[in-house]
Amino acid sequence: GNVYVADTGNNTIREVTPVGTNWVVTTLAGLAGSAGSADGTNSAARFNYPVHLAVDSAGNLYVADYYNDTIRKVMQVGTNWVVTTIAGFAGIAGSADGTGSAARFNGPEGVAVDTNGNVYVADQVNCTIRKVTPVGTNWVVTTLAGLAGSIGSVDGTNRAARFAYPVGMAVDMAGNLYVADNGDYTIRQVTPVGTNWVVTTLAGLAGYIAEIDGTGSAARFNSQFGVAVDTAGNVY
Repeated sequence: GNVYVADTGNNTIREVTPVGTNWVVTTLAGLAGSAGSADGTNSAARFNYPVHLAVDSAGNLYVADYYNDTIRKVMQVGTNWVVTTIAGFAGIAGSADGTGSAARFNGPEGVAVDTNGNVYVADQVNCTIRKVTPVGTNWVVTTLAGLAGSIGSVDGTNRAARFAYPVGMAVDMAGNLYVADNGDYTIRQVTPVGTNWVVTTLAGLAGYIAEIDGTGSAARFNSQFGVAVDTAGNVY
């Protein structure tokens, strides 16, 4: 029941803990008003515009550190929280797949983690969906869907699909991904089919902005950011 917050403007990671009828806020990592990319413990760590985070079943946090173009891990060790960079290289944007700091991101936004510990990232500026897989002590980054530098609204398989600045990300118990495709004003689903990933549009119509309830493409959104999915498969 603890709530974790990427406090973007403060460049910190916060925890909101229920204590009786109250909620107690503490800062776990980073230092308010001090941007940077340093790994470290508690306030010695630095972030640069952390935007989204996800938590795994062991209580580890995964953070999309937007201006650093990196994915960070915040792990509890005793009473401390230790920050490490698992993928990307601070200050160097790109789209390369690879291991650890050899991989590149460009404005990573949404982040989600599945039951196997795989981390999924909505790589916003690249308009792609990435996967960060733990392999031993390393983290291997691959691109699942979309093509870096190519904006669009096309459904399809793997790199044939197109996104327009995807931001929010969630994953269900079956491993399906749900994406708030901000520039397209749609909600997309990315489904594993064998070794491929198939992208479909669940709701909204690309290029059409409004606030209309309805079924499928008859619904309309306006600059949607967050997305979540419950155990019954409902998407919020």
